Amino acid sequence: MTQQVREIMTTDIVTVEPLTSVVDVARLMRRADVGDVLVVDEGHLRGVVTDRDLVVRIMAEGGDPGDRTVVSACSEDLVTVAPDDDVDQVIGLMRERAVRRVPVVEGDRPVGIVSLGDLAIERDPGSALGDISAARPSD
Repeated sequence: MTQQVREIMTTDIVTVEPLTSVVDVARLMRRADVGDVLVVDEGHLRGVVTDRDLVVRIMAEGGDPGDRTVVSACSEDLVTVAPDDDVDQVIGLMRERAVRRVPVVEGDRPVGIVSLGDLAIERDPGSALGDISAARPSD
């Protein structure tokens, strides 16, 4: 039986508007204990920003991060899937595009996200990545 994305996706997504400051995004990530935030404009998915994006695209460039908005840090060349898509399709997309997270959309509205960790927990829970992904975060 083919497994669908909706069976493994995380539905507890965190979103921000494009003009949110990167400092506020970083604080939100810390508070929500997430490594990615979806950038939405009037409910429509416009980008994804990760903790790595904040470091590589904002902090490494120098200057005052307080003056930067999330739109300057987010990835806009999005790879997305639908809830009814096959999980193997997501795995193929992640491998092909070298991404660790894929937003799940209905139309262009986000409804979830699938991460490499979600796949490891589902497909290979006894692996090192599955164990790490399933573990509670430490403070």
